[in-house]
Amino acid sequence: MEGMTSDLWLLATVTFLLAGLVKGVIGMGLPTVAMGLLATAMPPAEAAVLLVVPSLVTNLWQLLAGPAFAALVRRLWSMMAGVVMGTIAGAGILVGNVAGLATVGLGVALVVYAVVGLAGVKMVLARRHGGWLAPLVGVATGLVTGATGMFVLPAVPYLQAIGLEKDELVQALGLSFTMSTVALALGLLRIDAWQAGSIWLSMLALVPALGGMWLGQTLRGRISAATFRRVFFAGLLVLGLYLTLRSFA
Repeated sequence: MEGMTSDLWLLATVTFLLAGLVKGVIGMGLPTVAMGLLATAMPPAEAAVLLVVPSLVTNLWQLLAGPAFAALVRRLWSMMAGVVMGTIAGAGILVGNVAGLATVGLGVALVVYAVVGLAGVKMVLARRHGGWLAPLVGVATGLVTGATGMFVLPAVPYLQAIGLEKDELVQALGLSFTMSTVALALGLLRIDAWQAGSIWLSMLALVPALGGMWLGQTLRGRISAATFRRVFFAGLLVLGLYLTLRSFA
């Protein structure tokens, strides 16, 4: 990563600007967009290293701005513990001879997430079931995060299904994504994916991410969120199919 070319830096800048814009408009999507685009030009482990600081800062911003931090931590602590354990355990897939599997996994996960989003599937989960499912969902999300660098599955459908109010849901997503980012950083350290200067490169990527997030928040009130979501999920579907099929070419 120390020898990143100007073309790669241009790709990273545009990627994090776009990813921040998406997050600013719909409250999520920064790691999904960033990993999806960066994985077309660099190994998933290197893309994940660039992702850490922009994801951590933007998700902390989202988490701390909400109204129910303590209540959400009490309700979701077992899920968050599962996220951490699963992510650290799964991070080894990002490197070595099986690195190609991470790209395939990312592509498949993007396709599944996009299809679910385009179909408008809405699930409702009774609270009595949500409790025992929480750690299982956390571990599964962690394994997907450790293997692909993408935080959304199955955490987002689960959080959407347990009956949180709008502001609580946005804050819960911020909590889940923050824990996923911290765990991913620990997992990358465990597998020695961090190189000298990696943290500085990730900090540089924060600049376009924050710029995009600010722009997205500005645009949020001016465009239809439903229309933007459809375009977003359609783009993820195309990108996921590309990453998956490219791996078998």
